[in-house]
Amino acid sequence: MRNFTGLLINEWLKLSKKKSFFVAYAILAVVFGIMGYAFYEIQPDGLTSTVDFATGTIMLQAAGQLVPVLAVLAAAGSVTQEYRYGTIKFLLIRAQSRHKILASKYIVMVVYTLTLVLTTAALAVAAGYIVYGGGSGESTWTDFLGNIASLAVYSIVFVTMTFMIGILTKSNGASIGIGIFSMMAGSLLVMLLSRYTITKYLLFANTDLSVYRSDAVPIEGMTLVFSIVILLVYMALFLSVSFAVFKKRDIA
Repeated sequence: MRNFTGLLINEWLKLSKKKSFFVAYAILAVVFGIMGYAFYEIQPDGLTSTVDFATGTIMLQAAGQLVPVLAVLAAAGSVTQEYRYGTIKFLLIRAQSRHKILASKYIVMVVYTLTLVLTTAALAVAAGYIVYGGGSGESTWTDFLGNIASLAVYSIVFVTMTFMIGILTKSNGASIGIGIFSMMAGSLLVMLLSRYTITKYLLFANTDLSVYRSDAVPIEGMTLVFSIVILLVYMALFLSVSFAVFKKRDIA
């Protein structure tokens, strides 16, 4: 256990030493700063409180979409850059199993993704409070927490998929391209195929759990529990493929 904790710390230190590590947080801060200023100047109808602002801006259809994109960018390079710089050889000669090494990388990516989600939530509340100074509106803090949970699930699912693609292709560019393209094209694909019942079993039809709070279910017959089960199955598949390929791959 102590050795695995050491792997986790080592992976987090490697991630935090990258120049792009703090850039992601800086981008989120700038975006919410701009949004806060814009809302202060415009004062749009329907938003009258901190919770309204925070709940609306962290949605996937708003600034919240930045989180999975930033997380995918980081996940894409988690393994691929080890191959690119040749450090994968030194990593695998340690007295640790490949499963532990890969598990530490994945867990650190999930933790990093959650820090982005929590940072986004904190910035949304801070910006909303500066603009509106509290108050009450149509949204509640339960709605806000629900959007945070949906954003976290959505981000982790695509991080897991990108993590697998990186292991399969060993290409940072391919991982980023496929990961971001999937986020952009997934909802369109579901819309085009929504007439078919089998579409509800697609990954992209289940990634946005926030739809169940607005009763905008993509396909008839889908439920929150159904989507959670589907997501768990896909994530188990992604991780199984990742670990199986990483374990058997020869390192030249």
